[in-house]
Amino acid sequence: MLRTLKSAGFKAYLVGGLVRDRLRGKPGGDFDVATNARAEQVQKLFRKVIPTGIQHGTVTVLTKNDKVEVTTFRGEGAYADGRRPDSVVFLDDVKEDLARRDFTMNAMAFDPLGQEFVDPFGGARDLEARIIRCVGKARDRFSEDGLRPLRAVRFASILGFDIDPETREAIPATLSTFNKIALERVREELSKMVVGPQPSRGVRLLHETGLLQAILPEAAQGDFERTLARLDACPPRLEVRHAALLFAISPEQAQAAMERLRHPRAVIDRTAALVRFESYALKAYADDAGLRQALSPVGRVFIEDVLALGAAEARASGDASLRATCEETSRRTQAVLDARPALTVGELALNGKAVMAILGGGQGPLVGEALRYLLGEVLRDPAANVPATLENLLQKWRLERGSAAGPVK
Repeated sequence: MLRTLKSAGFKAYLVGGLVRDRLRGKPGGDFDVATNARAEQVQKLFRKVIPTGIQHGTVTVLTKNDKVEVTTFRGEGAYADGRRPDSVVFLDDVKEDLARRDFTMNAMAFDPLGQEFVDPFGGARDLEARIIRCVGKARDRFSEDGLRPLRAVRFASILGFDIDPETREAIPATLSTFNKIALERVREELSKMVVGPQPSRGVRLLHETGLLQAILPEAAQGDFERTLARLDACPPRLEVRHAALLFAISPEQAQAAMERLRHPRAVIDRTAALVRFESYALKAYADDAGLRQALSPVGRVFIEDVLALGAAEARASGDASLRATCEETSRRTQAVLDARPALTVGELALNGKAVMAILGGGQGPLVGEALRYLLGEVLRDPAANVPATLENLLQKWRLERGSAAGPVK
């Protein structure tokens, strides 16, 4: 890729996250190339090119193993929408191109063929010092692109870096630009941060800079320090960590918050369900029948995450008794699951059609009531889940209900 561009007489550099990560000794991510070649010239040099952002000088070159984003050196005009420049001007100098980028650690370029490293803003120095610093004036960078403050927090959280004081102070002053950003973009940045190695670091920064109030004010309700401890104690699964953030509110409020951020429906529903069942693992159950009755609405699909959320809350509470209760409930739950009892109507040895036949047919609402009755009996005694026993129980239930269930056959 670089060799082809340089052989044609153009300048070409690796830029962005790849350079940053290689300096940190980490595997690089996507290949991004900056060049003084215009997009139309790049298209002529390579066989498979997608004009992904050609008006801004960007095309994607498809190689045998990679998709490489190639962008012409450029300067940028005003950002009226707080996200993208209204106009661009193409340049010949990579240093001028780097000047438009967000943070110093992302404003470095490397030509591996000529062994040329370009770092006009001290990105390597800031990487070594573990500092997130804007290129130029922070207020200018954040006023151009409202997503940059959230990216600063996300990088600080995931990398374990500090934010330079000037850069940090510019965040509250530019929230009006941040508020212009599409919620889908905000959601993606927040999600990356939430599943990081220490999400509490990022959420604390969001809170201190005013971003949390703009993104997810529900997360600040209740005991905020406990929320942060609970968050870090959760496994790095998106729905579990969102449930940890929204632990102090109702399932309905949690659902509304996730919908506001436009998460996929499956993520919304699972997060709301985890909040609904958040106390399951924190309770002691007198016997296995009581545990099975509590476990039934949770179900096998959610139980692993429900137990993880409960364990995180118990750990965050600092209460040794609560932690012991959670551990015991988790142990007993696993034992119950290993025994594979029926936990739902669908797992009963009699299905709806069989129940309808016993009841005389044509009584849909009553069939549902009967199935729920049978499930309750099976939850108390799993051995009852055989057809003959369930039929006897159902006949007894009909007799007790009298004529409301129709004539006994």
